[in-house]
Amino acid sequence: MSKTSLSFVFAAMICAPALGQSDYKVIHSFSGYPNDGQSPVSSIVFDKAGNMYGSTPGGGDQTGCGDLGCGTVYELSPDGHGNWMETVLYNFCSNYNGLCLDGAYPNGLTIDAAGNLYGTTFSGGSGYVYLTGPGVAFELSPPAQKSGAWTETVLYNFCSDFSNGSCLDGWVGVVKPLVLDEAGDLYGVTALGGTGHVTGGEGLVFKLSRGYAGWEEMILRNFCTQGGVDECPDGYQPNGVTFDQSGNLYGTTGYSGNINKLAGGTLFELTPSMSAWKYHLLATIPPSSKVSNPPAPVSFDSAGNLYGTLAATDGGVFRINARTKKTSLFSFNSTDGYEPLGGVYVDNMSKVLYGTALLGGAHGEGTIYAIDSAGHESVLYSFCSQNGCADGRGPWATPTPDGEGNLYGTAQGGGAYGPGVVFQVKP
Repeated sequence: MSKTSLSFVFAAMICAPALGQSDYKVIHSFSGYPNDGQSPVSSIVFDKAGNMYGSTPGGGDQTGCGDLGCGTVYELSPDGHGNWMETVLYNFCSNYNGLCLDGAYPNGLTIDAAGNLYGTTFSGGSGYVYLTGPGVAFELSPPAQKSGAWTETVLYNFCSDFSNGSCLDGWVGVVKPLVLDEAGDLYGVTALGGTGHVTGGEGLVFKLSRGYAGWEEMILRNFCTQGGVDECPDGYQPNGVTFDQSGNLYGTTGYSGNINKLAGGTLFELTPSMSAWKYHLLATIPPSSKVSNPPAPVSFDSAGNLYGTLAATDGGVFRINARTKKTSLFSFNSTDGYEPLGGVYVDNMSKVLYGTALLGGAHGEGTIYAIDSAGHESVLYSFCSQNGCADGRGPWATPTPDGEGNLYGTAQGGGAYGPGVVFQVKP
């Protein structure tokens, strides 16, 4: 992307939607506490063998959070006959000691080439006690023998650096996954904390690297460091980061401007250099815009075009052309869904992007949508099409593809038992 800031004026309206149902099925219904997870809001990831992994912020067999479980990491494995078998790999707050030292309420996962899983938790850990703890970054490693238990390791305790009412090293508070670089370093965001001028901080971008004394954190950018008093023109509460093909990080903040209005939003870039990562504000969404508040990380296609979602009002999907910098927008309505809280997956072969909307659709409980290269949208599925929402409701996360053209995702409610589902859809 150009280093010249973009004016976030939507130059072209993408075409109106077409409705239809695709080949959809539930592959797992969560049963919740105490034997399973509940309320999945994060995307799933695959290993090389085709097994699927995800996390749930609730459920599991631990009670240290004072509610129905502190969250799980689960595995779904294909049985070769079209079915998937679930195994709960880890129940959070298993190391309770009054603080859930291993973390509680896990967010999204990422996986490395060796099959290790990485993520963050919303709370827990040994950092400065803030409610039930400010969260951790963790690694979950597979056993040496197939029948063994997975091992959880806390890589970093957030809010280990607390001063003047702020967790200077961040307080997690987001559901977006970490990202890995080629060296195995981890990158992510915290929605709160840092050295911004608002008390408590308004979030940051961090890097975790292996050091002599364990994993070490480097702050790449603190938000709300521009402006004054209640104004944050550089944005606040970031929502994850994504690498482009050149090794630059791109991300969004959910809000910009006055911190009391929860409006606007920004698009930013972080470029590596010898001394520090250089920050550049690429675009600011006017707080008065009817479609604003980007809630998720961005995506790129093979040509370098950038895509993201907007959650305010009904919400929308935007595209920024890599060559012309022209911004196009598809706006949702209650028919095709609204409030897309996840990002989009871009299929470079078909030039189609896929995503989910939390609400709306034929039954008001969310949709899976597709938008082709010409801007035509199709609703692939409307949730709660089955009695009792046995097919799920309230999808949140970005769909994940397999190698056969199927998409997988989660819905935070519904299913056979009520606490959510993992689904498969073939466009």
